[in-house]
Amino acid sequence: MTRIRVAVVAAVMLLASCGNPAAPASESGGPAADSAPRPEKAGVLNVYSARHYDSDKQMYKAFEAETGIHVRFRESGAPELLETMKAEGDSSPADVVISSDAGTLYRFEAAGLLQPFDSEALKAAIPEHFRQKDGYWYGFARRARVIAYDPARVSPDEVKTYADLAGPRFRGEVCMRSSTNIYNLSLMGELIGRLGHDAAQAWANGVVANFARPPQGGDTTQIEAIAAGECSVALTNHYYYVRMANGSPGDRAVAAKVALAFPQQDSWGTHVNVTGAGIAKNAPDRDNAARFLEWLATADGQGWLTKETREFPIVAGMEMPEGLDALPAFRQSDFPLDELGAHQAEAQEIYDRAGWN
Repeated sequence: MTRIRVAVVAAVMLLASCGNPAAPASESGGPAADSAPRPEKAGVLNVYSARHYDSDKQMYKAFEAETGIHVRFRESGAPELLETMKAEGDSSPADVVISSDAGTLYRFEAAGLLQPFDSEALKAAIPEHFRQKDGYWYGFARRARVIAYDPARVSPDEVKTYADLAGPRFRGEVCMRSSTNIYNLSLMGELIGRLGHDAAQAWANGVVANFARPPQGGDTTQIEAIAAGECSVALTNHYYYVRMANGSPGDRAVAAKVALAFPQQDSWGTHVNVTGAGIAKNAPDRDNAARFLEWLATADGQGWLTKETREFPIVAGMEMPEGLDALPAFRQSDFPLDELGAHQAEAQEIYDRAGWN
């Protein structure tokens, strides 16, 4: 928990050095402004997003063209957005919050920055375990936390479970990113929920004992390290690999040296998480926010949200982004994602106790 507090303090200092946090950012990154006349009855939608993709800007334009609602958006890291909203208080212009990982969405919910939204349309479209039980947020795209491995050195049978990463087979061969990363915290949250504290601690201890190097970088860094021979296994979200496999010639060359394993296919299924959104607690235009959230579950919304990220659409029957057809069908965990946040503090304590920096 100490690391999380330090990160929050650092985020506040960063925001203070960047000027007024209360003005929502426009497409150019400056203060939002309506230079062109808009239908008065359509109004404005202010989106605070922890995502940074060009396709999201196109998504906002598509929603605006369909509804006449002018979208203004602020893009920043989730910790910065959370602290900004706290500082803005009741006068926050945010209508919608978009963030990756249920664990991050939990932080906005726990801080009192979201309000419940009871939508029959969303409850019908989005599986129960991919949404907060009281409607504080809904998942709109899903990702799988998988094992990346070197197929020249590792057999698929050796990476069938997350527990395999903690066994003696991979002594000195595991690469990981920091324990404070929300993806790792959420995975640990599920392990705690399924296995209990002691077994989760034993897993963390075993993985740390197998480190090839201190934790560093992001998920892409782990894939690159495997390709470079620095380690033979690591954890990554599936879409980092898919982007590289369909990216520049250099990225494709790296991905060609790495394979993915989807753990727990013989038990509870691979850990999955979401990119999700909720309505801000003090949303100036709740109706427009509600309309946007329901639009994200349509074919257009699902397509734009997953186009560049290469996440899986969360609504059944939607077209898959390029590159996902190369992945195998897999059993996914049905662990309730709104429970992950409740285990965050315990997850960090387990990692700290194991020496997972």
